[in-house]
Amino acid sequence: MSVRELYVKGAHVWIPDQEQVWRCAELTQDYKNHLVTVIFEDGQTQEIKVKSDEELPPLRNPEILIGENDLTSLSYLHEPAVLYNLQVRFCNQNAIYTYCGIVLVAINPYEELPIYGPDTISAYRGHSMGDLDPHIFAVAEEAFTQMERDNKDQSIIVSGESGAGKTVSAKYAMRYFASVGGSDSETQIEKKILASNPIMEAIGNAKTTRNDNSSRFGKYIELDFTRSYSIMGANMRTYLLEKSRVVFQAPEERNYHIFYQLCSAASDKKYSHLRLGPPETFHYMNQGLQEDPTPPRRSRPGHQDNFHYLNQGSSPSIEGVDDGADFIETCKALSLLGINEATQDQMFRILAGILHLGNIVIEDNGGDASAIDKGDESLAIVAELLGISASELKMWLCHRKITSGREVFTKPVTLSEATFSRDALAKHIYAKLFDWIVKEINKCFAAPTKPFRFIGVLDIYGFETFEINSFEQFCINYANEKLQQQFNQHVFKLEQEEYVKEQIEWEFINFYDNQPCIDLIESKLGILDLLDEECRMPKGSDQSWVEKLYDKCKKWDHFSKPRLSNTSFLIAHFADKVGYECAGFLEKNRDTVSEEQINLLKSSQISLVHALFTVKAQAAPTKVKVLPTGPSAAHSSKQMKKSVGSQFRDSLNLLMLTLNSTTPHYVRCIKPNDDKMAFTFDPTRAIQQLRACGVLETVRISAAGYPSRWTYHEFFCRYRVLCTSRDIVRNDMRLTCEKIIANMITDEDKFKFGRTKIFFRAGQVAYMEKLRADRLSACGIMIQKHVRMYIHRNRFRTMRNSAIIIQKYARGMAARRLAHHMRQTAAAIKIQACVRGWVKRVQYRRLVYTITHLQAHARGCWARQRYQHMRRDRAAIVIQKHVRRWLTRRRYLRAMRGFVIVQGLVRCFLARRQLKKLKIEAKSIEHQKKLNKGLENKIISLQQKLTELKNENNFISSYKEEIMVLKTRVTDLKGVEKQLKVSNNQVNELEARIAELTKELEMERGEKMDVLTQKERAEKENRELIEKLNEENARLTKELSDAQKEETKRETEEYLRRKFEAEKQQLILENTDEKSGYQRLLKEFNRLEQKNEHLEEELAKFKGGNAHKRTASNVSNLSGASDAPTELVHDDASEFSSFPGDDDVGYGSVRSRSSEMSDSNRNLENIEWSSQKTGDTSEIKIQVPQKMEDITLVLQLQNKVRELEKERRNLSKQIDHLESSSPPDDPQHAQELIRLQELEMENAKLKDDLNRLRKSIADSEPQNNRVQEFMKQFEALQDELERRREECIQLRTVLANRAHDLRSVTQTSYGKDVDIVNEDGELVLAYQTQKQVNRQLEDELKKEKQRLHETEADYKGELERLRRDNERQQKLLAQNLCKSDSTNSETLLQSEIMRLTSENLNLQGQVDNLTEQLKKYKRSLRAYAKKLKEAGGSSSKRSSAQGSPYGGDPTDMLDVNTTNEGEVLPIIRKKEREYMGMFEYDRRDEMQIIRVLVYELKPRVAVTLLPGLPAYILFMCIRHTDHINDDEKVRSLLNNIVNGVKRVIKKRHEDLDSTVLWLSNVLRLLHNLKQYSGDKAFQAENTVKQNEQSLKNFDLSEYRQVLSDIAVWIYNGVIKLMEEKVQPLIVPSILEHEAIAGLSGNKPGGMRGRTGSVARELESPVEPQKALDLLLKEMTQFYRTLAMFGTDPELITQVFRQIFYFICAGSLNNLLLRKDMCHWSKGMQIRYNLSHLEQWTRDMRLHESGVTDTLAPIIQAAQLLQARKTDDDVHSICDMCDKLSVSQIIKILNLYTPADEFEERVPISFIHKIQAKLQERAEGEQAQATLLMNTKFAFPVRFPFNPSSIHLEDIELPDALPLTMLKKV
Repeated sequence: MSVRELYVKGAHVWIPDQEQVWRCAELTQDYKNHLVTVIFEDGQTQEIKVKSDEELPPLRNPEILIGENDLTSLSYLHEPAVLYNLQVRFCNQNAIYTYCGIVLVAINPYEELPIYGPDTISAYRGHSMGDLDPHIFAVAEEAFTQMERDNKDQSIIVSGESGAGKTVSAKYAMRYFASVGGSDSETQIEKKILASNPIMEAIGNAKTTRNDNSSRFGKYIELDFTRSYSIMGANMRTYLLEKSRVVFQAPEERNYHIFYQLCSAASDKKYSHLRLGPPETFHYMNQGLQEDPTPPRRSRPGHQDNFHYLNQGSSPSIEGVDDGADFIETCKALSLLGINEATQDQMFRILAGILHLGNIVIEDNGGDASAIDKGDESLAIVAELLGISASELKMWLCHRKITSGREVFTKPVTLSEATFSRDALAKHIYAKLFDWIVKEINKCFAAPTKPFRFIGVLDIYGFETFEINSFEQFCINYANEKLQQQFNQHVFKLEQEEYVKEQIEWEFINFYDNQPCIDLIESKLGILDLLDEECRMPKGSDQSWVEKLYDKCKKWDHFSKPRLSNTSFLIAHFADKVGYECAGFLEKNRDTVSEEQINLLKSSQISLVHALFTVKAQAAPTKVKVLPTGPSAAHSSKQMKKSVGSQFRDSLNLLMLTLNSTTPHYVRCIKPNDDKMAFTFDPTRAIQQLRACGVLETVRISAAGYPSRWTYHEFFCRYRVLCTSRDIVRNDMRLTCEKIIANMITDEDKFKFGRTKIFFRAGQVAYMEKLRADRLSACGIMIQKHVRMYIHRNRFRTMRNSAIIIQKYARGMAARRLAHHMRQTAAAIKIQACVRGWVKRVQYRRLVYTITHLQAHARGCWARQRYQHMRRDRAAIVIQKHVRRWLTRRRYLRAMRGFVIVQGLVRCFLARRQLKKLKIEAKSIEHQKKLNKGLENKIISLQQKLTELKNENNFISSYKEEIMVLKTRVTDLKGVEKQLKVSNNQVNELEARIAELTKELEMERGEKMDVLTQKERAEKENRELIEKLNEENARLTKELSDAQKEETKRETEEYLRRKFEAEKQQLILENTDEKSGYQRLLKEFNRLEQKNEHLEEELAKFKGGNAHKRTASNVSNLSGASDAPTELVHDDASEFSSFPGDDDVGYGSVRSRSSEMSDSNRNLENIEWSSQKTGDTSEIKIQVPQKMEDITLVLQLQNKVRELEKERRNLSKQIDHLESSSPPDDPQHAQELIRLQELEMENAKLKDDLNRLRKSIADSEPQNNRVQEFMKQFEALQDELERRREECIQLRTVLANRAHDLRSVTQTSYGKDVDIVNEDGELVLAYQTQKQVNRQLEDELKKEKQRLHETEADYKGELERLRRDNERQQKLLAQNLCKSDSTNSETLLQSEIMRLTSENLNLQGQVDNLTEQLKKYKRSLRAYAKKLKEAGGSSSKRSSAQGSPYGGDPTDMLDVNTTNEGEVLPIIRKKEREYMGMFEYDRRDEMQIIRVLVYELKPRVAVTLLPGLPAYILFMCIRHTDHINDDEKVRSLLNNIVNGVKRVIKKRHEDLDSTVLWLSNVLRLLHNLKQYSGDKAFQAENTVKQNEQSLKNFDLSEYRQVLSDIAVWIYNGVIKLMEEKVQPLIVPSILEHEAIAGLSGNKPGGMRGRTGSVARELESPVEPQKALDLLLKEMTQFYRTLAMFGTDPELITQVFRQIFYFICAGSLNNLLLRKDMCHWSKGMQIRYNLSHLEQWTRDMRLHESGVTDTLAPIIQAAQLLQARKTDDDVHSICDMCDKLSVSQIIKILNLYTPADEFEERVPISFIHKIQAKLQERAEGEQAQATLLMNTKFAFPVRFPFNPSSIHLEDIELPDALPLTMLKKV
């Protein structure tokens, strides 16, 4: 293939351009005759003449290669291809990182990007450098992996010019190392390193014209690692601090940030002593506001123009930077690194002193002298801040010492020299402080032990060239020359290693060797050597030095002299030719400081200032030459010989040695533009940096060799279309590739076959891509031809058939239209006839209607006129009538008035005449008589009428009173009526209530009949028992009277002997049977013995007379003797008092105890105890009474009474048992109680007799006050007990009578139909009231009873001991009375009595303990019997027996001791037994149970068992501890379970079966604790039996929380195990698996291809074609494991939801970081692979639970790759990708690259439209800022309550579990 074949019409080439550097153009015709005709994108055309083929313009790469991750993968490797590829990635794809072979090119985006989070770190961990998109984390991972694998130190070299982002890149690299070498978050070392960043930026960074935060020094940070590759420390080395910036800044630049930060805190009172002001106040910080360097003599405070040293930069602030906040951050960082506030204050004093030092004004003093004004304020401030003398400082700023032999002269210096000396001192102080801070930081970073390996990060300045370049730029460029040489050698070495590894023939690659340039600088008689030589000259100057350069260095090709300058020189560096001005070279190389000034600083009072200048010179990385004034020490002379250039050369050589001993990795930072605009690319600036940083050199070296490399399989998959089927050899892929290449490329130099790869020269891949595209185009044309033929043929056939059908239907339509027209014509004629007729008729009707209406209106008008005329006539007549009537009437009335007046006058006249006549007649007597007679009659009649009226009035009054009474009654009746209505409503309600109660009574009537039957039977037995008791009482009374008469000595002796022998035999027998079980009571016995001895000592002082001596042991034993059978009977009788509500029993037990108390005090006054402590013995003296016959009688009576008391207690026991079995509910029972009271009175009489006897005995010794006092107390106690007993009897009698009265009233009122007593609800109210009264009485009785029992127990213990002693002494006295007085008999009797008494005491203590245990068991039995009775009603004896642990009725067990003397019968189990669902175990076997069920339980054994069986067994054990109410036991069991599970999980955390097994069992145990907790919320699905089995005594809610926490912990462990197994399969199965191999053909790869990384072995060895099947197999195995151990279905859903999310996150994150995966065919493959997972969920029936919803992001990403990407699809794509964030969608669109040329790229305009549309959706979504999914995100786990339907009583222990210690209950 010739070059001309590529330059054809349509080919794209690059044309040089002044503005754009390179412009893309298209050939308009084939290349021929050395003429190239091109057309640019803007339509311009140009013809280019070339002399030879080598001068042809560079070809542009194919479209599919543009935007590649690795520049070396480009087919055409040249400058325009590199520049354009970077521009496309940066501007169009927003990708700031690009590989260029082994170099990572990083372009500063000037914007924060979300690509540095923990998820990104996790995504790059374990991946090779070419697997994912380029990233700084990929370089860091490569370095870390090589350190792990090769055990070799690594280095990352980050270079670039100021503002390119070197510091940020180094920071992220260290963050990655801290994350993978320590923890996921920042480690302590990284925190310190990051804390050092603000400090180093403050003291080493400054604003320049190119960068607001430019590092003005270089640094090399070594991160030290342990053998486990975790960070243990760090070390920092700095290089070439730009000290000149302290005293000088160029325009638009600033001094170091720390000065401005310090000035921002000037207002703080804490720093008022520094006397700071605004930055404009200091010369060193404001050097740019005036061009005149001469400072003014007077200044106005606060104005920057008045300060010479602060007006050189004209930029005291930075936009967007708060110096005050940065100062606070700097102070915090200093504190974090261990620099205290006092030291910080001294640092700030030094910095402020430097600023004030710049404000010292030095004046010309005439001649060669200079001076400082005495009133200079800055001088005093500097002296104060630095702790030095102001006068000495003033002296040595303007003078210097000269030593000549032995004489020392002081010489003044000129103004310029003094100013230089001042500035040199300021620079020197700052450099010393800088070095000290670095040293302190390294101390903080220092590792405690020697590190194993380290990774170094070099952040150093890049190649610099300015308009004026000085000594600093020379050193920087010198360092870059050294680094470039090392870089070139390393690149060449890698190329050589690759060729050797692949065993191909290769030729030496010529690359640029900059060793001559380095020799020019550092060799003998080189630039640095001549510079040092000139510095040693006394009168050396910059001009003389540059002249020497012209003379000595002209032999070097890289050195030249400018034509128009004699003060500068040119050096041809690898990047560019740079011109250096010689001014300042010598002074900067010398860096001299006056020795007097140094000595002055050494004498400072500030400790830090003193320390800075007293340390050894070699401790500082940068050294300073001190001008001596006389002889100095040897080490000082050596220190003076080193110049700055020599020091820098040595440190640089040391750095190169370090880098050469490590494996280097390169990061080249590019500054895209000078305006700091985000994602704006300036090609001119970029190409300058690419040339300077060595990227183009890497490209040139790669292009000189074989840059394009393919594996045989990838090459075959890509270019199989270029071969035929006969050329394919499946077993030999290399042979197949050779055949393919032989058909394409004839020149063998263009390719080489390696061991595993094919290597191609530059441009060959583009040529093969062209051939491939042509072949695919030809195939496409062929396919299109046949498809179009098929389409057109089908279209013709369709058109012909359609035409025939259309004609047929058209003709039919024409015929139908003709017929329709004819029908329409006939119809129209008919319609016309009808219409015309209708019109005529309408016209006629309208005419008739009009005429008729006119006539009607006319006639109506005439009629109305006539009517109005008639109305007017009628009205006139009426008016006339009324007028005429009125006139006539007026005349009539006028005449009548005249007539009346005339008549009145006439009648008056006549009346006056008559009056005169009457007056005359009235004067006569007869007339008066007539008048009186008439008056009398009238008076009488009036009196009669008055009487009648009075009578009538009285009648009316009474009637009114009756009316008032009736009204009152009516009012009352109305109220009654209202009440009656209310009562009727209540009656209705009560009737309804009565109906309900009647139903309930009817339901319970059958049960009550059984109860009544039992009650009658009990009443009958009770009556018979009362009769027997009466007879027994009479017999006892008779026997008592006989016993009182019986006084013979013989009968008493025989009785005592028999009693003694019986008791002796009984005690011996009990001692033999129970001696072994009573030893544990010795401790209680000793306590009682001590108390008895105390009582003996109290009684000893009251005793005297004849006595018998005993030993100390006998004394203690005598006090504890007892009658065992009597005590047992007493305990059994008193025990019945514990029945609830059984007050009569308590009363009976009190009576019996009273009798015993009375017995215990008889003849107490005749016994005297005394303790004599003589040696080791004590004596007991028993005084013999004087009256022997009285004592004998008393003993006989006491023995008889004791027997009677035993029989009475037995009878009381039987009575109490009957009363407890049949409650009193009839009057007969009340009568029986009264009879019992009478019997008790009979017994009281007997007690009175005993009291009289007791008094008689007490009266026999009136001198014994102790006995008298005791008798009084006893009598008071008896009275109190008697009173309480009488109150109880009265209360029970009252209750019985009330019950009888109620029963009689109901029977009297209602007869047999008693049920209607509750028809109005009164029975319910009465019952409630009575129940409340009963409760109150019961509470009072219980309280009183409890108090009495406590008091009784205290007295009982004391009295029982006294009674036993009294009985023994009585027996002893009786025996002594019956026998002779011989000493031997008495001694034998006494010894025998004491021995038996001792044994009796021991046995009695044991019996007491057993009795207490028996009482406890009886209470438990009664409680269980009561519960069973309440739960089952009238249950059978069979169920009661099963509920009892002894297999019988609990009430029957009460007589065990009385019938068989404490012997428990063996348990008899029935075949059909109903278990309680518990396992009983001994606490000593607890650890064995845990060991079997937890520690030793294997998953393979658990699979054969019931799912969750260990949890069921453990819970049944917990139920048993709850059943016996043993809180210690249940606490121990639960703690051992929890600790056992934790221990097993920690031990087997890598075994999935074990973790799933215990996840299932812990949850089952948790569900059981909830299900049987008794909480109603968990009992909804329980059976009645399960509710009965709920925990009764313990609330285990806290342990439920503990188990829930353990379950969450195990669940997280299961998820972690599953994720670890799935992680290696995610990418191969989801992204790389191809159902159709070669469908998504791979594109060409470069040096960083996926197969070319050195860390390839870290990847999963799984083949992509098998990965999907393996993933599904693993998922199926997970599901089977979970189901096999009985995991809850809800939990299985949560597990796979989390796993599917992990799969989605891992695959999507990988997709977002792999450009090669983002194309249409890969999207189809991904969707197909995901469909297998969806089908798997459907097969496992998990699809309905929303598990596949977690795959939505990766599914939508695959759909986005497949979707059309036109402007019309913007809305649909946004709606489709609702689960993807904005950054993820934009990232995929930017990464989208067509796999073939036939597929179009995504237009930038389309991406912008998508982004604008998505911004509306992302306004309220915070998560949209993230790019990668959080792979560590975990859904909150929930454990839904899942009750078990398994009955606990049905669970049996399998043979596979050796749990013989468990007993099913």
